[in-house]
Amino acid sequence: MTLAAAVIGLGVGEQHARAVAAHPRAHLAWLCDLDRSRAEALAASLGQGRVASDYATVLADPAVDVVMLATYDDEHAAQVVAALEAGKHVFCEKPLCRTSRELAAIVRVRRDRHLGCNLVLRAAPLFRWLHGAIRSGELGEVYAFDGDYLYGRLHKITEGWRGSVDDYSVFQGGAVHLVDLMMWLLGERPVRVTAAGNRIVTRDTKFRYPDFVAATYELPSGVIGRITANFGCVHKHQHVLRVFGTKATFIADDAGARLHVARDPGGPPRVLDLSPVAATKGDLVPGFVDGVLAGVDPEPIARHEIDVITACIAADHAVASRQPQPIEYL
Repeated sequence: MTLAAAVIGLGVGEQHARAVAAHPRAHLAWLCDLDRSRAEALAASLGQGRVASDYATVLADPAVDVVMLATYDDEHAAQVVAALEAGKHVFCEKPLCRTSRELAAIVRVRRDRHLGCNLVLRAAPLFRWLHGAIRSGELGEVYAFDGDYLYGRLHKITEGWRGSVDDYSVFQGGAVHLVDLMMWLLGERPVRVTAAGNRIVTRDTKFRYPDFVAATYELPSGVIGRITANFGCVHKHQHVLRVFGTKATFIADDAGARLHVARDPGGPPRVLDLSPVAATKGDLVPGFVDGVLAGVDPEPIARHEIDVITACIAADHAVASRQPQPIEYL
């Protein structure tokens, strides 16, 4: 058995397509992009995939098993629902959707289909190591999680498509990666969130929404998670992470990654020479394909993806209402 995939949107989606083309038991059935010449060039380069002029053509093909979406954020929900209704498995760029109503629609039609979101920091060697270290107790009992999504690419929200989208969320568009890490690393779902945002950096531009959002999450174990989406920062694009445990503190920032295991201020930390980013933005694709081919239970991964975007939507509600929000999972 081999899996046939269609990739829609060939910016980041090009890396999805390359990952499919390299998989020994998968192939590209279709490539689709607003720029048809881009799709034609990639199909020629990979030697796989027909070029579709529209999404409907892809969904109408009964041979397509998986649809991979790398389109604009505000298009995701409708495209995910359409693919699921057509009986396809779905792998989508973040965010999976943008509102509670859109998420409810996805949940209603998903049934037993595989649903994945490209929250690719899970594939980074550093965070895979950290996942194991937390599970093994190397940090002791974790009591705090701090994550900063430093975008550092101001022009992309003031000049690019993000500035033209209604209700664009920097939290869903960026901090979702840190929310995903928090929930994946700790194995918990937050139950309550307080958040605030501002638009100081972009107030004289066409961008109309907060470019900085800070959220504080409460988890059932008592862990407090503090996460920011900082799109206006004068800084290189980076994810800063700090995890505090009773035995050790993990820090990854401009100085690299290290593990502090002694309270003595003169004691040197353990340097962790592992990459904080995945090798490519297609690194989660092979595992998703393998799961579909092996017929593994799709529920755990789909449930995690749904819960992550639920927690992000709740943070945006907290910003808008200026009130703490209980997080209600579907």
